[in-house]
Amino acid sequence: MTDENRPGLTDRDDAGENRNTGRRLRYRLLTGPDDASFCARVSQALEEGYVLYGSPAIAMDQGRIVVAQAVILKDKEDDV
Repeated sequence: MTDENRPGLTDRDDAGENRNTGRRLRYRLLTGPDDASFCARVSQALEEGYVLYGSPAIAMDQGRIVVAQAVILKDKEDDV
């Protein structure tokens, strides 16, 4: 299933920016196959200021391994 067919995903781009407001999303759930490109996407989000939120998840989808990791943007007040 593509992002266009999944509710809630059509208004954001791959960098986590809301296309309607131009603001970065505070919460993102990164998903994909368990490969180097998924790890690179998580690493990129961390470089952009996101922090890991919760534990990663792993599931099987028609015989392939799919992983997920939530990331959030922390409020500046959270750093105090």
